[in-house]
Amino acid sequence: MSSPRIFLSAGEASGDHYGAQIIREMLRRHTGAGFFGLGGAEMEAAGQERIVRAEDVAHMGITEVLRHAPRVYSSYRRLVASIKQRRPQAAVLIDFPDVNLRLARELKTLGIPVVYFVSPQLWAWKRGRLRWVQERVDRMMVIFPFEETFYRARKVDATFTGHPLTELPLPTISREDYAAREGFLDLSYKWVALLPGSRWKEIEANLPIMVQAAAQLGPGHEFLIPLASTIEWERLNTFITCKTAWQQAGPLHIVTDAREALFHANAAVVASGTATVQAAIIGNPFLVVYKVSPLTFGLAKGLVSYPPEIWPSGQTDPSGNLPIGMVNLVAGKRIVPELIQGDFTAAKVAAGLRPLLNDTPERTRMIADLAEVRQRLISPRGTSSIVQVADAVDSLMSLHNGNRQPAEAESSTTASN
Repeated sequence: MSSPRIFLSAGEASGDHYGAQIIREMLRRHTGAGFFGLGGAEMEAAGQERIVRAEDVAHMGITEVLRHAPRVYSSYRRLVASIKQRRPQAAVLIDFPDVNLRLARELKTLGIPVVYFVSPQLWAWKRGRLRWVQERVDRMMVIFPFEETFYRARKVDATFTGHPLTELPLPTISREDYAAREGFLDLSYKWVALLPGSRWKEIEANLPIMVQAAAQLGPGHEFLIPLASTIEWERLNTFITCKTAWQQAGPLHIVTDAREALFHANAAVVASGTATVQAAIIGNPFLVVYKVSPLTFGLAKGLVSYPPEIWPSGQTDPSGNLPIGMVNLVAGKRIVPELIQGDFTAAKVAAGLRPLLNDTPERTRMIADLAEVRQRLISPRGTSSIVQVADAVDSLMSLHNGNRQPAEAESSTTASN
């Protein structure tokens, strides 16, 4: 099939990045392929015709979703109409479950094979949606090893592809060159990376506590705050410099690359999310922190649970919390401290950082544990996650094309001409 039509849907920044890589890999295999659907600017640049822009539907939180509901629903209907009109040979859905699991129903009804890349966290909550995956998804391509076990035990064709972040080379810039490039970094100081999150509300909630902890560490430390692509430099710089009380924390530097900051920092404080996986793969010691509104936390705590194959012991921390850091779930034990909700205080962050910044048994043990987690996240198949997704798409298109009735194939050929 030299010129297949492929529907792709990704509603967030990481999914847009993965989607663009999938498009480029499929174009390498099928030079005449066409791509359409939901995506961001990176997918469009790679060759996707965007029926709906990701930035128009990626709203977070209940109030935001309700406020934008008419627009989101209109966008969804446009995507469904495009699928019915163009009848793609395959579909690739990337994360974004609230939209993609519903699109999967439409695709399955039309007999279009579905590859789902980056599983929604159904193993943690909303497990009622598992039936949707069983009924609507042909291949589930997962990026955490325990997810393959979880899905296969529930009769879903799942493959662990390895985590895409493990495929990136470690930074090569030396500590000296890094200090010279960023400016004002003292090589004799201990460097601490502070990653408060990629959304402004996360920065407002997390960064003040992180900086208060920095002040408690005392002199001889500098602090690196990587700038997320979703945050404007001027706004973050103003937020930092307008707080005169923060000056006692020591030098705070906005830097441009999170991976480099994590690589060269002696330790880090990382808000729960994808950045914790990035930190684990880089391999320097860190703390996981997390704080939301009491109502949101209470609701989430009541809904989240893990099956035995993911968290065998079922053990909670002294505050009754299950682990939330993906690094601990992959390890199957608590290897990185988690300061959640009421435990996320400046005093506890500073106390947790001190042994990680010095030559201690805690630091040595965590570095060894993180190296083991990184190994677990590497593909066991020796090929990249993107290549494996493309292989799954090709396999399903070939199988689907071979099973089509002659009249259907002739009709499709006529329509495409």
